Amino acid sequence: MGFKTQSDDQDAVSEINVTPLVDVMLVLVIILLVTAPLLTQSVNVALPKTAATQPDIEKQPFQLGLDGEGRITLNKQPIADLIELESSLTNALLTDPELSIHVYADQTVNYGKVAEVMATVQHAGISKLAFVTQEE
Repeated sequence: MGFKTQSDDQDAVSEINVTPLVDVMLVLVIILLVTAPLLTQSVNVALPKTAATQPDIEKQPFQLGLDGEGRITLNKQPIADLIELESSLTNALLTDPELSIHVYADQTVNYGKVAEVMATVQHAGISKLAFVTQEE
């Protein structure tokens, strides 16, 4: 008859064919790579509505200048001495408690003068102090 017996077969295949598994995994990886950026860009959020006012315009920091001869300027206005600088900064701090200072010091100015100005700014009660430099 036409029935096959096991003796008719040569050898049974004892290995697993992984080619279809690899094909399916590659398709899943491609799908993941295509859809992942779309998930992060399409988040819909319903923000609550409030009667808040417009946010404050970002306040510009004060510009404290020191030229090569040791002259001091505050917002491009000449300052006579450190006492006048401290009083000006103290008055400005009363109107803006979050006042910050950007120091524009000439590279030839004496380090001692810079230290005196920094101490004056700190004595006036201002803790936000930054030095402005140029990139090389």
